[in-house]
Amino acid sequence: MLTDDGKHLYVSWDEYHLLTERLALKVHASGWEFDQILCLARGGVRPGDVLSRVFDKPLGIMSTSSYRAEAGTIQGRLDIAKYITMPKGELAGRVLLVDDLADSGVTLKAVVERLRGMPAVKELRSAVIWTKSVSTYTPDYYVEMLETSPWIHQPFEIYDDMRPDALAKKFSV
Repeated sequence: MLTDDGKHLYVSWDEYHLLTERLALKVHASGWEFDQILCLARGGVRPGDVLSRVFDKPLGIMSTSSYRAEAGTIQGRLDIAKYITMPKGELAGRVLLVDDLADSGVTLKAVVERLRGMPAVKELRSAVIWTKSVSTYTPDYYVEMLETSPWIHQPFEIYDDMRPDALAKKFSV
């Protein structure tokens, strides 16, 4: 649900799953055949996992991070992992890069540039659930274009501040 001022988008688990399924359908409708999926951790892990299952393709993971300050709301220096985790072999062929959103576009643009520099990657396309209008990078596939570039409150963020002791209290009688 987008707030009236357009500054915040609140997403439930049900909405998140439906949007991820719509993303899979957009990729499928394009007719593009790919060999592997590479998701960006952390945000791309959930949609990457779903797409990996739906398309029955191997899932690789690349860790990236730029949001650290102010409980993850302020973008800092971009860190991209040196290595990609793959279940077998190397990242190669036609690769679908998956993340949750194109926010500023900095992360996706940097990762795309790195992957396009890898000789084994023959073709690369990107897919996200949301693209913000302020993004400097527009993915090949996205479900929603967010014209007001709101802060997205995803359903799993409840765990950002939850520690084991708080989780234990939830189950104690």
